[in-house]
Amino acid sequence: MTTPVEFGPVEFGVDTFGDVTVDAEGNRKSYAQVLRDVVDEAVLADQVGIDYFGVGEHHRDDFAVSAPEVVLAAIAGRTQRIKLGTAVTVLSSDDPVRVFERFATLDAVSNGRAEITLGRGSFTESFPLFGYDLADYEKLFSEKIDLMAHLLTEQPVTWEGTVRPPLANANVFPKTESGRITTWVGVGGSPESVVRAASYGMPLTLAIIGGDPARFAPYVDLYHRALDQVGLERLPVAVHSPGFVADSDQEAADLVWPHSKAMHDRIGRERGWPPMTRAQFDGEIAHGSQYIGAPETVARKIARTVKTLGVQRFDLKYSNGTIPHEHAMRNLELYGAKVIPLVRELLADGN
Repeated sequence: MTTPVEFGPVEFGVDTFGDVTVDAEGNRKSYAQVLRDVVDEAVLADQVGIDYFGVGEHHRDDFAVSAPEVVLAAIAGRTQRIKLGTAVTVLSSDDPVRVFERFATLDAVSNGRAEITLGRGSFTESFPLFGYDLADYEKLFSEKIDLMAHLLTEQPVTWEGTVRPPLANANVFPKTESGRITTWVGVGGSPESVVRAASYGMPLTLAIIGGDPARFAPYVDLYHRALDQVGLERLPVAVHSPGFVADSDQEAADLVWPHSKAMHDRIGRERGWPPMTRAQFDGEIAHGSQYIGAPETVARKIARTVKTLGVQRFDLKYSNGTIPHEHAMRNLELYGAKVIPLVRELLADGN
């Protein structure tokens, strides 16, 4: 029987995919300027007390970040305390040895602030781009996360699989000063992935992008039971959900709506979704997983999710399609300066 672990205070982070944005006149920005804006956003996040900054990996024209470690290294040079990681690293189409090497390097230049979130990714453009067959989707992730688990021990690795050459007593460098890079597994709703995270002793990140967050409570319970079955202590669980903070509920919803609809409908055309209606959007704000509104509104909703699911971190996906950089900066300022302190008060008061 394992003894429950006492975690520290709940952490509050933000995530971005480096969504390609528009300027104040509605003109699409260059990828280069978007990347520079992401670095500036991370600097502000550090300044206003946000705990974690996550950068997603994509290989398509509506997101600028395809090399998150490079972006995070630039951020590391301009920040002091904020943890830096991914949201997510698409392990299936990458090489685990190179992933470890890049993040161990990031850990060094950031003074131990690097984290990894491993996932399959919700888009598949990287598979043909790097020569992988989508028919091997499950096998690629299964074998590569197994190798990654060995690499994270920072000991010599002997490993054999079918998706890359074997390793025989291989040492991988650089080693980290702490001896371990915090590595999460991002899950969108697969029970098998929840159990896999537990089996490797990796913390769990739940990507909740629609519907009532409470419906993910069984996944948290499954994760805890799976940890118990393999004899491991309780590990942290995080939530990643979209949101936006403005000075009033109406301002926040009206600002995000056209950008969110354009992004949803564009992806929907690729996947066969119907166009989003304003009623659906407002419904997600009221009852689902869109954390959009004034600081008090967003804080109460986050506190409710943290308590309902019993999680140790909440990450707000603060970028919203083409919404301009200036609005994203205000969003981050309010989230760090007002929302996070309010959530901490609500959690302490039990309200």
